[in-house]
Parts: sequence; structure tokens; C-alpha cells
Amino acid sequence: MSEFVEKLRTLIVAGDVRISEHGYDELADDGLSAREVLNGIQEAVIVEEYPDYPKGPCALLLQKDRMGAPIHVVWGILKGYSKPVVLVTAYRPDPGRWNQAFTRRQKR
Repeated sequence: MSEFVEKLRTLIVAGDVRISEHGYDELADDGLSAREVLNGIQEAVIVEEYPDYPKGPCALLLQKDRMGAPIHVVWGILKGYSKPVVLVTAYRPDPGRWNQAFTRRQKR
């Protein structure tokens, strides 16, 4: 696990989390609760990391919902800050756009 993702986990366990407005909208759109996304961080798998993203480092993680179905969650930390961790978005990945494990994008 990357150092950045370990930092995300530590902040989430400590409760130092914010959910973006977009994040709340996406959770609602896909019938996900903030609690299940927060609880899923311990078993999360890194899909992609963006250490140089202009708004601050972030990562796309594969997590599971309360029923064990795959969800993608983008977590980040605003540039210039060390906390809180921000849930940027969470969604159910489209099987047509990802490999069977939901860890690699399909080539178009």
C-alpha cells in the first residue's frame, strides 16, 4: 500500500474527513451511504494515484459496498494541506469501461 493511501486511512480512522458537495451527490445517485464508504477503506485497493493533481494529491480506490459490490472512490487532500481527507466522488463502476476486477480501464 502506498504511503499516501496509508495517510488517507489514518485520517479516516481519526475522523478527519470531509465529503465534497459532488461526493454527496454521487453517493446519493448510486444509493451509497457515507458510512459504508468510510468503513470500506481498510480493504481498499489502489486503482490509480494522482500525486501531482493540480488541486492536491488524490487516489482512485476500489472498495466494496455493504453488499460486497465494487465501488470506486476518489479520495484527496487539498493542495497545501495535510488534512482533512476529502471524499471527492464515489460511484459504481461501469462494467463496460473496466476490466472484470474493476482495476483497469478497458481500451476503446
